[in-house]
Amino acid sequence: MTRVKAGQVFGDPVHFLAFGFGAGLAPVAPGTFGTLVAVPIELALRPLGMGVRVTVVLVVCALGVWLCGESARRLGAHDHPGIVWDEIAGYLLAMLAAPPGWPWVIAGFLLFRLFDILKPWPIRELDHGIGGGTGIMLDDIVAGLFAGALILAARAYLGI
Repeated sequence: MTRVKAGQVFGDPVHFLAFGFGAGLAPVAPGTFGTLVAVPIELALRPLGMGVRVTVVLVVCALGVWLCGESARRLGAHDHPGIVWDEIAGYLLAMLAAPPGWPWVIAGFLLFRLFDILKPWPIRELDHGIGGGTGIMLDDIVAGLFAGALILAARAYLGI
């Protein structure tokens, strides 16, 4: 895998964003660190209402297709582990289903990471079968949808 140096990430706006403002430089579990970056973003968006949150998630996902693809192209590596914009997008998508509160923030984080790491069908096929920025983003978007579906199921079960 192409080794990426901090100067490369912090010196290039494309890499800086794709690497989750530097979180993707973590030597272990960069996807988890990238998802952690999404938590304060989610908390900042929460008071703005569902319409704004949905719009932001759509923009983050659409921008991510280009951003992740361009960063991967510049690095010469498809879906470099340091590219974590897709984790940010996936977590924000999952959290659209969650009510306010720290238990839901944590549940969304754990569920999203579970689906992103285990990659059950069809996530694994999406991860390996589609190239470019679309492929990088799509598996995390589906992982976010799966996590969001479980959050909705939990809400229905709990009557929330």
